[in-house]
Amino acid sequence: MIVISAKILDDIVAHAREEQPNEACGLLAGVESTVGQSYRLTNVDGSPEHFSLDIREQFAAVKEMRAAGLEMLAVYHSHPATPARMSAEDLRLAFTPGIAYVIVSLADPDQPVVKSFRILDGSPIEEQVSIQELEQ
Repeated sequence: MIVISAKILDDIVAHAREEQPNEACGLLAGVESTVGQSYRLTNVDGSPEHFSLDIREQFAAVKEMRAAGLEMLAVYHSHPATPARMSAEDLRLAFTPGIAYVIVSLADPDQPVVKSFRILDGSPIEEQVSIQELEQ
């Protein structure tokens, strides 16, 4: 299970909408399974069908995470027109062991769908996304 605050979830959905028609991408960091920070990164491919993280931005985000005592929990990206499932390309490019892969689908723009996957023996296993309410 991955735990994401409503505020961070809203931010990654907003990022996905802002980058349309291209895929948005970024990193999620936190402690154990609870996301405490999101990092919007540039999709250097500028494509609606795939993404590549900007390596300089990725390095800076990981450096900032470590300084804050956080660990990288997930890579997120959007699917502007397709369901929130791992494509064959997503699986092929899932290089980082032990993290989640969060996908935001905007196939129905009025009802974004967010799913999280772990890779086990080369196959995607969907995990629960627990959304925390905003703190007052």
